[in-house]
Amino acid sequence: MEPIRILYFSDVLCIWAYIAQIRLDELKATFQDKITIEPHFVPVFGTAREKLENRWQDRGGLQGYADHIQEVAKKFDHINVHPDVWTKVTPPSSTSCHLFLHAIQLVATKGLVERDTLEKATWAFREAFFTQLANVSDRKVQFEISEELKLPIAAIETQIHSGEAYAQLSKDFELVKEHTVTVSPTLIFNEGRQKLNGNVGYRVIEANIRELLHNPPGEQSWC
Repeated sequence: MEPIRILYFSDVLCIWAYIAQIRLDELKATFQDKITIEPHFVPVFGTAREKLENRWQDRGGLQGYADHIQEVAKKFDHINVHPDVWTKVTPPSSTSCHLFLHAIQLVATKGLVERDTLEKATWAFREAFFTQLANVSDRKVQFEISEELKLPIAAIETQIHSGEAYAQLSKDFELVKEHTVTVSPTLIFNEGRQKLNGNVGYRVIEANIRELLHNPPGEQSWC
C-alpha cells in the first residue's frame, strides 16, 4: 500500500503552526513510512502589519494581537514565546521567508544537504521569531540562521536568483487556491476530500489517518 500523502500548509509566523510542530513529530514517529507529509506555505501573514492592524483595530491593534498570542502561549508548555513578540519586532511579510525556505528545500532535493533540512530550517525560523524576536523576513537574518545551521548560502542564493524557488512558491499559491486553504496550519488528506484546519488536536489527526489506513481510497466503507 502506498503511504498516505498529507499536504501540510502553514505560515512561518503563525503561532498555531509553531504549536502544532510537536503533533507532526508525533505523527512521523507513530506512522513512519505509512505517511508522507508534504510541506507547503500559505501566506496568512503575507502583509503582516497591515493585516493585523486592520483585523485587530477594535481590539487594541497590534498590541491587542500580541496580548492574544501571549494568552495562547500560556496554554502550551512545549513552546516558548518572547513577551515582546509582534510589538518590538513586526516582520513585514512571511512571503520572503517562505521563498528562502523553498530555496533550502531545492538544495535538499539536489542532495547538497540532508533531506530533512527544510523541516529543521522551518523550525529554526519559527523559533528565532517567537523566542528571539528575529525579523525572519529580512534576508540578513535568513542568512544568519542558515549559517547557524551550517547550510550552503551560495547554493541557496542560486535557487533564488535562478527563479526556481519562486516557481516552488508559485506552486504553493496554486495549491492554496485549488484547495481553498485560508488557515494555518491546514492538513489535507485523501486527494483533497478531507481537510483539518487550525488548532486540531493530535488524536483527531491520528483518527483521520487510521481511518484512511483501514479504508483505503476506492474501497467500500460502511461510514
